[in-house]
Amino acid sequence: MEWSACKNGVLQSPIDLSSQGVKIVNKAGELKKTYKPCDAILRNRGHDISLKWHNCFAGLININGSEYSLQQVHWHSPSEHTINGARYALELHMVHHSTDPNFNHSVAVIGLLYKLGAPDAFLSKLITNVTSMADEMQEREVGVIDPNMIGIDGKQYYRYIGSLTVPPCTEGVIWTMNKMIRTVSIDQVLALRLAVHDYAESNARPVQPLNHRQIELHNPN
Repeated sequence: MEWSACKNGVLQSPIDLSSQGVKIVNKAGELKKTYKPCDAILRNRGHDISLKWHNCFAGLININGSEYSLQQVHWHSPSEHTINGARYALELHMVHHSTDPNFNHSVAVIGLLYKLGAPDAFLSKLITNVTSMADEMQEREVGVIDPNMIGIDGKQYYRYIGSLTVPPCTEGVIWTMNKMIRTVSIDQVLALRLAVHDYAESNARPVQPLNHRQIELHNPN
């Protein structure tokens, strides 16, 4: 079955990033990332809002010597990953694809968690378009968008091997979850939630079993 991994997979995401059993990787260095402004399209995909860079190169990340180019970002509300059981208001995923099609781990995702507070500057740039696309699957060009505005810290981060959180739930995804929690306003969260029209109260997948996987906490100190 095409989506069998969603039910039978053993490396599924999201997970709870628990302090217990986390392997501390000291002097790991900051996350290696190089992003640049690029033309983008905002899409209401029915189950989420996504921003896809197109017809240009928006940059990449480097993980253990392998490069992954940035493709798109999207949001889940509430968060999919939890930290010690705590769920947050919003989660952003930056999806990257390997520049080497033969590499085993072809997808790398950077995740960022948000708690309620001050508005997020990156979302503020997009929110008018998000609101006007409510309840309709459509897309529109939004001009040049700088991925650096997302504000990834990259100094301390969790890393583990998991899966896509939506069907087909493909496994072997390298997950990098920022330890730093950013803030988002309640109005921004509601705008993202109300824009999608799949009639679900949230678009967040429940936490999946860890199944003896190793979670690393990378610490540059």
